[in-house]
Amino acid sequence: MFYSGYVLPKELFRPRSVAVVGASRNPEKVGYGVFANLVQAGYAGALYGVNPGGGELLGRPLIPSIEAIDGTVDLGVFVVPPKAILEGIPALAAKGMRAAVAISAGFKEVGGAGISLERDLSRAVAAAGIRLIGPNCLGVIDTHASLNASFSHGTPPKGNIAFFSQSGALCTAILDRSIGENIGFSKVISLGNKADVSESEILEFLADDAETRVIIGYIESVDDGRRFLRAARAVTPRKPVVLLKAGRTAAGARAASSHTGSLAGSDNAYAAAFLQAGILRAETMEELFDLALGFSMQPVPRDGRLLILTNAGGPGILAADIAERLGIRLAELSESTRGKILPKVPPTASLGNPVDIIGDARADRYRNVLSALADDDSIDMVLVLLTPQAMTEPEETARATVSALAGTGKAVYASFLGGPAVAESRRILNAGGIPSYIVPERAVRTAHAMLRYSRLRTSDFPEGGESAGKRPPAAERAIGLILASGRQGGEEESRAILEAYGFSFPRHAFAETSAAAVEAFRSLGVPRAVMKIVSPQISHKTDVGGVRLNLSTEEEVARAFMEITSSVRRLAPTVWIAGVSVQEMVTGGRELILGMSRDPQFGPLLMFGLGGIYVEVLKDVAFRVAPLSRRDAEEMVREIRAYPLLAAYRGSEPADEQAIVDALLRLSALSCDFPEIQELDVNPVQVMPRGGGLRAIDCRISIAEARA
Repeated sequence: MFYSGYVLPKELFRPRSVAVVGASRNPEKVGYGVFANLVQAGYAGALYGVNPGGGELLGRPLIPSIEAIDGTVDLGVFVVPPKAILEGIPALAAKGMRAAVAISAGFKEVGGAGISLERDLSRAVAAAGIRLIGPNCLGVIDTHASLNASFSHGTPPKGNIAFFSQSGALCTAILDRSIGENIGFSKVISLGNKADVSESEILEFLADDAETRVIIGYIESVDDGRRFLRAARAVTPRKPVVLLKAGRTAAGARAASSHTGSLAGSDNAYAAAFLQAGILRAETMEELFDLALGFSMQPVPRDGRLLILTNAGGPGILAADIAERLGIRLAELSESTRGKILPKVPPTASLGNPVDIIGDARADRYRNVLSALADDDSIDMVLVLLTPQAMTEPEETARATVSALAGTGKAVYASFLGGPAVAESRRILNAGGIPSYIVPERAVRTAHAMLRYSRLRTSDFPEGGESAGKRPPAAERAIGLILASGRQGGEEESRAILEAYGFSFPRHAFAETSAAAVEAFRSLGVPRAVMKIVSPQISHKTDVGGVRLNLSTEEEVARAFMEITSSVRRLAPTVWIAGVSVQEMVTGGRELILGMSRDPQFGPLLMFGLGGIYVEVLKDVAFRVAPLSRRDAEEMVREIRAYPLLAAYRGSEPADEQAIVDALLRLSALSCDFPEIQELDVNPVQVMPRGGGLRAIDCRISIAEARA
């Protein structure tokens, strides 16, 4: 077993005895629902209901206090007010309790005193040496242990899907649907406020759970992004993890001093982390459930060749269209398979892909074609479509699909379109282990997700190039001076930090006066120069008229100094102007932007994109969480939509892609070495044709005391 923290005790899901503190005789109370669920699920261990009033509940005696329990307790379930939980934890720990579930609300979610109560709860749990789910949660379910320590409306069937959620309400919705559609779950965990056990520990635990084949979850936040990444990287090569992440828009809205900060946002950090850890992201609840069904019932496809079988042209074309848009290859029937099918179908049938066996197809025609497809090794995935027509036999066709394709090693999906006419056939398919989808598009998207996972799980998810811990003295000195001065560094200081990490800048000289600017231009000896305002308070120089290009004479340089300083004083009268930077003008490359913003959960979030309108308007950028592996950096470069512009384009030489990758790796190391750096932009960067390297033209680094 891999492990990166305090192991969850087996008593959390397989207790020999359970005590419900707050069991109630009132059917309207949560304490009644929890106790009733344990009884009705068939829990076979010792079950104690604790209620000061005593009496009887569902034919079992209620015990007036924890101290009066005659025996040991493995799992405690608390459905009492917060202060009573704090008192009950040490009392039950004295009875041998190893794990607890705090269902009650009234903690940090209510603010004020609730925050303090939750801190006290965490301390009480640590002092007792137990692990706790909650508070403010629905509870936990293990169908294979006949344990339903929750107040859900019923217990789902046994299955191989594990579900964890930070929302109790979402748990109830998923459970109700699973019961209605007879979809099996292995475990259901409502995390609530996560005062103790986190989503990372749940992932670690489920990785070794023999009864779980696929892990799905709903999350709103991650407390420890680094641990979450480690846990997910260890799980996903073995089991698919599909997550629905909420709060993707407002969470990223914040003021930022850099392009990277304004574009990064919290959701981009989660998206990057999911990608680097091999997690599949569901966009909706429907997609979460769709993918859960696909992974729970079907093998992960070996390759991406899909065969669509239909009795109607329209649905088949729709399925083929979306498959092509998602990049799924459509299989071609082998000559042997065509020879088997031809005698079994009418002359009007089409043996392309989709294979259309036309509208009068009964179950036997489907059975004959499916049997031939089962033996064709050039087909990895099969999608069976059916529309109910006068001659159609939906239930028999469903049975034929199950009998012909189950156990063949192919990934099989079905979409029987319609309502009441195909309702029973869908139940037959699901019961036979073939996921049935209401429309073909959802089936194809599930196939695509499973195909993506097939490729992801063989990728080995490299951990990245962790910081070597060698902070270059020049960078350390520059950052120390900025912190000591109490102000943000400008371009000069930022350049010194980046140069310490191997970044190359144009030749440049600083000038405080017009005459000094002319002398700087003369000393550089370049045919053309650029002049930029130098002020640590100005993030975007062009917005205040602080940049002049193509300066080729001393007269132009002198005039540019006066124009720049006058424009900045007019448009930003309160800023301090240190002077100007006169720089060699670099041309002949493609313009890029590199950046970093420090995410509160995941740490350094690196960004790459093409410069100009691609970042300002199109926001065509890629993100990854540092530390980066070389593969991460290569994927970032190729991920942006404008990547073809970096390759050979209309006769131009391809850009020096390896130089970009190397620059991203250097930024990754810098970001990990110096937690004081909160944001940085290297913008623009000129990347030269292959072999020519790159030059950083402008940069800005935001420094603050490292966050604990």
